[in-house]
Amino acid sequence: MKKMNRRYCVLLSIFICQVYTMLAQECAGKQELQSSIQQVHKLLSAQEASYLQSLRTLRKKLNLLQYSVAHLPAKPKNFTCPNLDTPVNGRKLGTVLLPGHDVHFLCDVGYELVGSETRRCKDSLSWTGQQPLCKVFVSITNTSSASTGAEAASSFPLTQSAFTWKSKCSQVQGTTLCTCEPGYTISGRDNSICTDIDECKLFHNGQAGRLCLHSCVNTPGGYRCTCPAGYIVTQDGRSCKDIDECSTRQNNCTRDQLCINTYGGFQCVKVDCPHIRNATYVKTSPVRCERNPCPVDSMSCSQAPNSVSYHHMSVVSNLSTPRVMFRVSAVRMIGDTLRFALLGGRIRRYFTVQRSDRQTGELLLVSPVQGPVTLEVEVEMTELERRELLGRYITRITIFVSQYEF
Repeated sequence: MKKMNRRYCVLLSIFICQVYTMLAQECAGKQELQSSIQQVHKLLSAQEASYLQSLRTLRKKLNLLQYSVAHLPAKPKNFTCPNLDTPVNGRKLGTVLLPGHDVHFLCDVGYELVGSETRRCKDSLSWTGQQPLCKVFVSITNTSSASTGAEAASSFPLTQSAFTWKSKCSQVQGTTLCTCEPGYTISGRDNSICTDIDECKLFHNGQAGRLCLHSCVNTPGGYRCTCPAGYIVTQDGRSCKDIDECSTRQNNCTRDQLCINTYGGFQCVKVDCPHIRNATYVKTSPVRCERNPCPVDSMSCSQAPNSVSYHHMSVVSNLSTPRVMFRVSAVRMIGDTLRFALLGGRIRRYFTVQRSDRQTGELLLVSPVQGPVTLEVEVEMTELERRELLGRYITRITIFVSQYEF
């Protein structure tokens, strides 16, 4: 704007000089003077309009900046949610207290969770839900109100007497009929006593299927399903769902490690390039290493693998067989032949390699595997041209087999 003002000042000075020159000359006409003065007026008007427009634009930007600063949220000193207490007779899963992260709660066997099973850290740095408690708590449905369509529940602490309950008896045409609450049965000859039915023993492996996927705990008048560490009970109350410690950041893996979620836990894996004599490798991705160019006269280097890829899998125990576990494929072929092979002898007990098409090999599981166990498998893809070696490509697959079948 300063440069523009200088330019207009120079032009204005020139016009004023011209006017005085015309006035000094006797031959200058009145019409020429008026024309020059009108040109100067137009120039001043244009400069004034441009200057006012610039002021208005600047004022708008200042107002917008002032509004933005006034409405900035106050930065809290602490950017994490407050730490949550672990319930007595229970466990807490999750240590990350940043917004968007969850913390899960589980109770020990014989206790029930009262409160929120999962709590999430909100952007306001407060938690969703309520602080959970692990209490010995049982709810029994009173069937005496079934005729009215309503249900009445009575609760009582779990004691030895909770597994016995007084029956409800009535006289019908001179005969005494006694009934029990759901989950109880008449105890022997004594019609006045109802004894708890142990559903875990009676129906655990019934024709309709197992009551619980993992473990069944008998409770007064009912039962409760539990899951092993690393799992949570699903909404149906019978199945178990794996906790993904990697996606929820409930792990202690470092920055140079990969977090691999497994069934019931997680693994921290560090990928290092292989050390092969007369050959060096560089990491081109977090899970891939490629060989550096070899000297012309180094036969051992040229026969070393061109690349080594690392993959990790998590499976449950006793998978049905045969089953395709992994596929290795060439994106483009330079030679005329591709060969696929399984390296190592011990692993052949469980796996073999087969070809699915001209450019793809498959790792096939041929025998069920009982966990917990970690298996290391290497599949080699060799490219040939008229039986001359063009390249070797190794795929290393680490398979984490869970202890359980779910």
